[in-house]
Amino acid sequence: MNESDIRQLAANVLAGIAPEADLSTVDDTEDLREALDLDSMDFLNFVIGLHQGSGHAIPESDYPKLFTMMGCLAYLGS
Repeated sequence: MNESDIRQLAANVLAGIAPEADLSTVDDTEDLREALDLDSMDFLNFVIGLHQGSGHAIPESDYPKLFTMMGCLAYLGS
C-alpha cells in the first residue's frame, strides 16, 4: 500500500467508527486516540478495520505502532 491508500483506508475506517472525526485536522504525529477522542473499543475497531482493509496481520503487541498516522504509514507501508 502507498501513503495515499493508507490515508484513505484510515479515513474510511474512522468514518465508520466516529463519523464526526475529521482526520484532516490531525497532525501525522498526534495520538489519534486523543485527537479524535477514540475510546479503547473505537481504537480496537480501527485496528480491525486497518487489518481487514490492508490484509496485514496486526498482533496486539503492535497496536502502539498505530497510535499516530505516521505510525500507520510506516507499519502498513512496509
